[in-house]
Amino acid sequence: MITRFSLGTLAASMLVASLAACSGEQDELAQWMEQQKHEVKPSVLPLSPPKKFDPQPYLALSGVDPFSQQKLTVALKQEARQPNSMLAAEINRRKEPLEAYPLDGMSMVGSVAKHGQPYALLKVDSLLYQVKVGDYLGQNYGKITKITETEISLREIVQDAAGEWIERPGSLQLQEKSR
Repeated sequence: MITRFSLGTLAASMLVASLAACSGEQDELAQWMEQQKHEVKPSVLPLSPPKKFDPQPYLALSGVDPFSQQKLTVALKQEARQPNSMLAAEINRRKEPLEAYPLDGMSMVGSVAKHGQPYALLKVDSLLYQVKVGDYLGQNYGKITKITETEISLREIVQDAAGEWIERPGSLQLQEKSR
């Protein structure tokens, strides 16, 4: 019967024997690495000198600001002069009070009917406005095309990515009062 002590000594002696066998391989590996160090000659290409930096003056400050109100006004006037322009009729008409506010600053709070014609109630800056089909609102020449009990449909005139003026449908939904 094998005792615990003899089992421990057997394991320890096997460990020492395996480490001794590895030491021979270690010596051989170290010799091979030394030999490779002496045989291989590294070839490093010299670095090229850095290119000379020539600073350029910033000239865009003297140019026209792409976001200037003046540039937008000139573009709108040119567009309005063109015959058959969708924008011409919009620019030449008198602006209505609700065109000074963006659509996201308005909320539809109700609807009524007077003499069979639907009206919507809009809340803007804590004031209540009554609008009908054909009225204008929003900053993109929005014209109301339809009013239902829960929605105002309108068409806006906006520029697309190519700079062309196009009609875009829009709407305002009835806002439920939160409690």
